[in-house]
Formats: sequence, C-alpha cells, structure tokens
Amino acid sequence: MAGGKTKKEKARPAGHTPYQGGISFHKSKGQHILKNPLLVDSIVQKSGIKSTDVILEIGPGTGNLTKKLLEVGKRVIAVEIDARMVLELQRRFQGTPHSNRLQVIQGDVLKTELPYFDICVANIPYQISSPLTFKLLKHQPAFRCAIIMFQREFAMRLVAQPGDKLYCRLTVNTQLLSRVSHLLKVGRNNFRPPPKVDSSVVRIEPRKPPFEVNQKEWDGFLRICFNRKNKTLGSIFRQKSVINLLEKNYKTLQALNLAPAQQGALEDTNDVMDFSDEDIEMDDDGVDDGMEVEDGNAEGEVSEFKKKVLSVLKKAGFEGERSSKLKLQQFLDLLSEFNKDGIHFS
Repeated sequence: MAGGKTKKEKARPAGHTPYQGGISFHKSKGQHILKNPLLVDSIVQKSGIKSTDVILEIGPGTGNLTKKLLEVGKRVIAVEIDARMVLELQRRFQGTPHSNRLQVIQGDVLKTELPYFDICVANIPYQISSPLTFKLLKHQPAFRCAIIMFQREFAMRLVAQPGDKLYCRLTVNTQLLSRVSHLLKVGRNNFRPPPKVDSSVVRIEPRKPPFEVNQKEWDGFLRICFNRKNKTLGSIFRQKSVINLLEKNYKTLQALNLAPAQQGALEDTNDVMDFSDEDIEMDDDGVDDGMEVEDGNAEGEVSEFKKKVLSVLKKAGFEGERSSKLKLQQFLDLLSEFNKDGIHFS
C-alpha cells in the first residue's frame, strides 16, 4: 500500500493544491503557504518596513513573502525548520540581486538563538503561537514591532478588551509586555493547503520601557485571578487552596525575613507556590455558582491570614470585581496592594 501511495503522489501534477514547485506541504507541521499575492502585498504594506530594517521572517516556506520583504528591507533573516524549504529558498534566490541580503537559518525557532532584528514578519505554524509570542517579547534588544499571522481565535485573544468573551490570562500577559492591534482578517482559502480555520494578522509592539514587575510573581498572581474569571475576586481568594498557598509563601518569606528586592530569590526553591500551566480559566461556566469556600473553618473561625488577604481586596476596592472586567493597570494596582501587605505570589 505504501509503495502504491508514493507512486500516486508522484503522478500528481505540479499545480495540485498541496504542492508548489514540486514540494509537498505537511499540515502536521503547520505548513500552509500564502498563495494570494495581493494579501502578501497588503501584509508587507501594513508592516511599515523601512529600507534600513533587518527583518526576521519565521517559517518562510517557499519564499513568497520573503521575496517582497527583500524588496523593501535592508536584509532578511529567515528561520525555517524544514530542510526541503531551506533548499527551495536557496534555489529560488540564488543568482538574484537579493541573494546576498538573505540569511537562512535552518532550525526550530523556539530553540534557536535569534540575532538582532528591527521587525518580525511571519506566517507561523499555529501550534507554536503562544511560546513564540513570548519568546519574541523577551528578546533583547527589543525590536520595533512584529507583524504575525495567527489563527483567528488566538489573535482575538491577544487584542481582547476587558469584558470581551475571549479576554483571558493570555490577553493580560501579552498586553503587559506589548501593545497589540488587529490589522486584517485572512480567509482560509488564501493558503495552500487551506487550514481548517480563518486567520488574522496582528501587530505586536513591545512596551518601551516595559512595566517593572517580577514576571514569575505576576504569572502566579494572574493564575489565581483567572482561575474562574467571571467569579468575584472575593470568592476566588476565599478558596481554601488559594489561602493555603499564599499563607505558606507568606510564612516562608517571614521566616527568611527577606527584603522585597530579595524575594525573587525564592523562585528557584521548592517553597514557593506553583500553579499548573493549564489554561484553567477555560473551564469557567460564566456564572458565580455559589461554590466558594465558607469564610470559617469547622469551628466557624476565620484565620488571621485569610482576614489579611480579604482585607487587602476590600480596602483596595476589588472584592466585588471580576477578572474578566479588570484592565491591565487594575491588575498591576491590586498586585502592588498585596505586596505592600507582604503577600507575594512567587
């Protein structure tokens, strides 16, 4: 059967949908090549590329977008994991005026140390959307902006605003590090082979200067807040598991008597709280279901630490607020209030 299938595939004409220049595309690797030249032109135009820009392209494929980028920028650094595509890029541009301005790096972009670049333009495999976004945002020196094609729902999460259905921890984490805007929607039929979903192109501009925040503490804080994003923060922070984790961390810090500037040193110990990476806010049913833990223990008493946590929420005016409606600055303000009372999340 395998031999017959190979012969059948070889017999397909070069213009068959899954092929370009005799190269087959692997959906499992997220290989969906832009075939609409007008769309390619639109993406390049909206990128605002300068003639002096070094451009990072991720997943160049057969080079349709690469060609346009070379025409407007100073240099293109293309990172491609597929050796067949690397050979196709080299063949396509060999002997052209662009050849000495194209650098092709073969490898997994998530494992590759990225060189300096001014702007990133990419049509990426959707399965690496989240890790790639944060890899780029942590890159130093900071680039000017990234123009990236994402699966539409992922893109809408990045640009969501408080109160939107798709507003989530990913939204707030991304917007802490950058300003994100939606540029254009892209239908699935603009690709070869067409993916199962529509796409969107977004612009990501790193914040300069960035917000001063301990990234691990921020992440731990947001994991709690978005545990059930439509519940009140008061009910979330009353949960026994949350109180226990925070109290353990609080007592550890108190015992070590560390100054706030030193507390980050605890990140590598086994004594700090650790929430799973799972997007737990996705399990939210959208309503307060009344399942919050009661304020007291079996004897009806409330621990002093629990009073301390709830007091912070109440004094800062956040007890009745919901994460799904809070703006970025409000999350920053609430974390600051907790920290002032010695309550930390890493």
